Amino acid sequence: MQGRFRKLWVHTRKGALDAILLRRWALPVLLGVAAGSAAARIAPAELFQIVFAGVASVMAAKLIFAKRPWVLRDSMPAGIATGLYGSLVGLLSALMGIGGGAISNLILTLHGFSVHRAIGTSAGVGVLVAVPGSAGYILAGWEQPHRLPDALGFVSLGALVFSLPAALVTTRLGVRLAHALPRHILSRLLGVFLALVSLRFLLLLL
Repeated sequence: MQGRFRKLWVHTRKGALDAILLRRWALPVLLGVAAGSAAARIAPAELFQIVFAGVASVMAAKLIFAKRPWVLRDSMPAGIATGLYGSLVGLLSALMGIGGGAISNLILTLHGFSVHRAIGTSAGVGVLVAVPGSAGYILAGWEQPHRLPDALGFVSLGALVFSLPAALVTTRLGVRLAHALPRHILSRLLGVFLALVSLRFLLLLL
């Protein structure tokens, strides 16, 4: 969590955060995360793998193969549509077990955001998702059998402890690279990463 706040702070200093949109998304994202966490209690593991592989494959194809940016419109829609997008980000992020940045980045770039501004705003979305998402998965898995000894619900404390130092060390470097690299290189690197993760889940499903 500290790493997410640090990343958000650095993106904010670089002027890449859309604070107005982030405030509008706060409640819808929370509701979407709550719905996804509730589904985690009853849904089979294969559902989460299918959702992750499907969404990640679409994002990877967009980032790697699109010769021109995919744009639905030049700006985010106003009113209820903005809230629906926020709920979708929260729901898919909870089902995929990610911080929300990848989903929101896709939506924002489809609505005219530059890749750097989309990444900066998505860092804020990651903060919105992290706390309620973790709490939701703790509650969803609290009474589930076959949990790991170190787990609180579906959240592994061991994984948190071992991954946190690396995240804290590399966060600042990652933000600097995100703002230093040209848009097309940054997009393709992210696309390749998502394609590899998606392939892993497809292999598990097979």
